[in-house]
Amino acid sequence: MQSSLCFRVPAVSDAVHVIVVNYNAGAHLVRCVRAVLASRVPLRITLVDNASTDDSLAPVEALAAAGAPVRVLRNAGNLGFAKAVNRALREVVEPFALILNPDCFLESGTLSRLVSALDAHPRAGMAGCLIHGLDGQEEAAARRSVPTPWAGFLRMAGLQRWLDTGDARDRPPPSAPQSVEAISGACMLVRMAAVRDVGGLDEGYVLHCEDLDWFVRFRQQGWEILFVPDATAVHVKGACSTSRPVWVSWHKHRGMLRFYRKFYARRYPGALFAAVALGVGLRFLGEAITGTLRRLRGAGR
Repeated sequence: MQSSLCFRVPAVSDAVHVIVVNYNAGAHLVRCVRAVLASRVPLRITLVDNASTDDSLAPVEALAAAGAPVRVLRNAGNLGFAKAVNRALREVVEPFALILNPDCFLESGTLSRLVSALDAHPRAGMAGCLIHGLDGQEEAAARRSVPTPWAGFLRMAGLQRWLDTGDARDRPPPSAPQSVEAISGACMLVRMAAVRDVGGLDEGYVLHCEDLDWFVRFRQQGWEILFVPDATAVHVKGACSTSRPVWVSWHKHRGMLRFYRKFYARRYPGALFAAVALGVGLRFLGEAITGTLRRLRGAGR
């Protein structure tokens, strides 16, 4: 269910509309917002909250009350990532929108470097940065290939040795912005002209794989995706998913199957798809059982 968005006409030439989707991100959320506000780029922030039950919104609302360019949109329930982002995208009048996870923290100068990269590459529809985990290691998702059913089958069958992973971390980062198949969905600066051409996020995904879907559709429409090595961020990863691990795991695996069917169904034999679907189902059951047992052990302490 690819979303058909009605976009507003850009009114500001050099500004960024930052979109953050929150669900119980705790103290990470205000840290994320403060890092964005420290950027030297004209911006405003729309925080879309998917019915959080923690106190993560309170310090952000205090910033807004003190005059920070932050607006909070509250959803009545957890609509998922794609619907929440699309709700905010409809309000964007700036030429760029940054979709940022609440557990991803921009480092100094990152936003301005991403904007400069898109300014210098007119056919680039989006740009991502070099992302590190808390351990200082580069995340593989920052510059990656789009996964295929064959790659998924080899992983699930334990035949990784036959798989050329193309892990970018085996190579040093490039010295200049580079066109890639995919960046991290935790930090995506998108050109609104490209979004109007491609469309919003596919709302058939609830959580996970909607970014991969977007990357493929951008490239199908002739828009490049840039990895910008001198723009950096730190990603805690999973801050919004710890309270509902089984729900998150279900939608992650469901999303991958949707992605495979949408883009690869006509290119791979049905038997391979059946094997991948079985493997995805078994992997979900394994994660669900493990996650449930872990939570029960924690509750029993």
